[in-house]
Amino acid sequence: MDDSVGLILKAIRFSAEKHNDQRRKDARSSPYINHPVEVAETLWTVGGVRDEALLVAAILHDTIEDTKTTPEEISAEFGEDVLALVLEVTDDKSLPKQTRKQLQVEHAPHKSDRAKLLKIADKINNVRDMIQSPPADWSLERKQEYLLWSEKVVAGLRGVNPKLESQYDDLLLEGKRSLGMG
Repeated sequence: MDDSVGLILKAIRFSAEKHNDQRRKDARSSPYINHPVEVAETLWTVGGVRDEALLVAAILHDTIEDTKTTPEEISAEFGEDVLALVLEVTDDKSLPKQTRKQLQVEHAPHKSDRAKLLKIADKINNVRDMIQSPPADWSLERKQEYLLWSEKVVAGLRGVNPKLESQYDDLLLEGKRSLGMG
């Protein structure tokens, strides 16, 4: 237990340092580190996930995609298992945004169960943020499109954790209602 807590704390510190100057797109411009910590917390509290490598990967899931972190750094600090999970959920930022979004939908059903858990927790937190503190500069249409896109991604991730899926469904319904989508 002590070793796993130590590794999780190390991951939080690592991720906080990597995301140090980044802010979320929400109206409050909250510190970016809040997001990966919340994703890990969702896996733990809602999903009942006790897989140490998966929790660490959740904390690190955006480091390669959104910072200058290299795969080699993740491997050296946290091992190949964590690296594999982080890479599995990392978008290729060299591709146009619409292509990346479409690939998330297409690749979702083919991800490992562990990556599916991580992606569902990520979408739960993104949809919650969309409801509670959406980006100030997003139009109603863009918010609606985000919810519909996330629904398509999660459709391909289903079958791995009923509690996470139920949490997502509840938030999606709340989001659609709040955005006048029924």
